[in-house]
Amino acid sequence: MSGTCYNVMFVLGGPGAGKGTQCQKIEQEFGYVHLSAGDLLRAERKKDESEYKDEIEKHIRNGSIVPVEITCALLQKAMKESGKNHFLIDGFPRNKDNLDGWNNTMQGIAEVKRVIFFNCPVDTCVERCLTRGKTSGRADDNKESLEKRIRTYEESTMPVIKHYRSLDLVAEVSADQKEDEVFNDVKKIFSS
Repeated sequence: MSGTCYNVMFVLGGPGAGKGTQCQKIEQEFGYVHLSAGDLLRAERKKDESEYKDEIEKHIRNGSIVPVEITCALLQKAMKESGKNHFLIDGFPRNKDNLDGWNNTMQGIAEVKRVIFFNCPVDTCVERCLTRGKTSGRADDNKESLEKRIRTYEESTMPVIKHYRSLDLVAEVSADQKEDEVFNDVKKIFSS
């Protein structure tokens, strides 16, 4: 790669915190490319020719975290294919292993400029996911998978957020409000 370094904003929050919805709005308003780690993994597992298909399927079914090498490879490929330079990466890094893997793999390729943390109460997240599950077709929008995903988020993702807080890179948004109110708070982050 020719000395170009991708600018990245990580977008974190519990399942159902509104990350995807807000990323779409940021993409439209500010021209960032939205990459959802989960969407990339779900798309990859549907490809018959994918070497990662079975591995991804197993982790999604169990509510566990896909190995970081796979996720980073898919993210890097998507960044390169986009031809763009500013990215929102939604739902990643999910744990310390993801963070370490990102730092090892993406050093000199991508720089984390900010972490947007959508903070949302667990009961609101669960309610939103179960509602979404009625129409999303997502295998992981059910009560059993959700309980595992929320436990994983609390045990594994919160330490990542704390790490970025220590680097003064976290912008926290209260996600327990109306969609437009959340986006008004998001816009303040981009204008500062």
